[in-house]
Amino acid sequence: MREYLSSAVFRFVHGNHLVYNTCWEDPRIDREALDLDGESMLVITSAGCNVLDYLLAGAGHVYAVDMNPRQNALLELKLAGIKELSFETFFDMFGRGVLPNFDSTYRRSLRGHLSPYAQDYWDKHINYFAGKGWRSSFYFRGSSGFFARFINTYIDRGARIRSAINGLLNSQTPQEQHQRYDELVKEFWTPTLRWFMNRDATMALLGVPRAQRYQVENDYMGGLVKYIEDCIEAVFRHLPLSDNYFWRVYLTGGYTRDCCPEYLTEDGFDRLKDGLCEHVSVHTDSVDHFLEQNDVEIGRFVLLDHMDWLASNRHDVLEREWQGIVNRAAPRSRVLFRSGGLKVDYVDPLPVQVRGSRASVGELLDYKTELAAELHQRDRVHTYGSFYVADLMAA
Repeated sequence: MREYLSSAVFRFVHGNHLVYNTCWEDPRIDREALDLDGESMLVITSAGCNVLDYLLAGAGHVYAVDMNPRQNALLELKLAGIKELSFETFFDMFGRGVLPNFDSTYRRSLRGHLSPYAQDYWDKHINYFAGKGWRSSFYFRGSSGFFARFINTYIDRGARIRSAINGLLNSQTPQEQHQRYDELVKEFWTPTLRWFMNRDATMALLGVPRAQRYQVENDYMGGLVKYIEDCIEAVFRHLPLSDNYFWRVYLTGGYTRDCCPEYLTEDGFDRLKDGLCEHVSVHTDSVDHFLEQNDVEIGRFVLLDHMDWLASNRHDVLEREWQGIVNRAAPRSRVLFRSGGLKVDYVDPLPVQVRGSRASVGELLDYKTELAAELHQRDRVHTYGSFYVADLMAA
């Protein structure tokens, strides 16, 4: 019954909501891993931030694919904003998470660039940018944003450590950062928060299925909550916070000009407006079906962590997906994926057909283990258990 209820909550969240309002994968390490030089890419859309970053990094064409049409609607809205808005207005919208005159700006400048589904979605939800109410920023919207708003309420009214959090984010030296983190950590990790973080429903808000939770609990000494505590310590005590826009946006509700994704810098915005954003196409589809239906050659595959769920729930889809990857891969293609677990053992045994012969995926992958391990240590998000970079070799 617990498994059924957990799966039902996860399906409800993903099937009915915008889950991710910002990408939770570090494109800085992706750039080093992908070695982009005009390569075409297949990328799971998520919030679309990293789709835009890959274009800025030199991707040729990006196929943004996602099963959740709300995620694609968000990317479409960003693309429309790049085309039609000034940088200042665009930064208000996606930097601060608040758009003055949001409804008139949307209907006058943005709506006409959207697909019918995206128009219908934003007709109902463009007030996410109104800047009013308890969820006063776009980055407190969607299911992940609801979680962020809850944590901020806990910081303000539960633990009452807002000034300490602000001081931590504004630390000037590594030593100051260490000291400020050590001073507030015990006040932050109360029994109530540990209980909340240990709930399946909480993890579903963040897009973490029960299968990923099992992986962490089986692989990590101390289980899920201890893993989360250690990840947060790594970020806030050991990694520089000055450019860690991933955590800043959820702790403050917005980015700053000095701490934001590259598409929100003035230079990045101008380059995208100057034609780069024309090299992305948006597809509401599964990865396996997209690859089956589109005869395109792809040099880079960014699969995020969705295979964790497929491995436990739809192994048949996972097999079809990798067959599609093999079929559509360009020479010297590269695959990048993440996992909630400390190790992935479900990819290599998958069977595929290559030029009429049977092979396993593991026989075709040349893992860049040292590169992946080194990059994983520098990951500013630092919540994934493992990170993989592999070249797909000819059989």
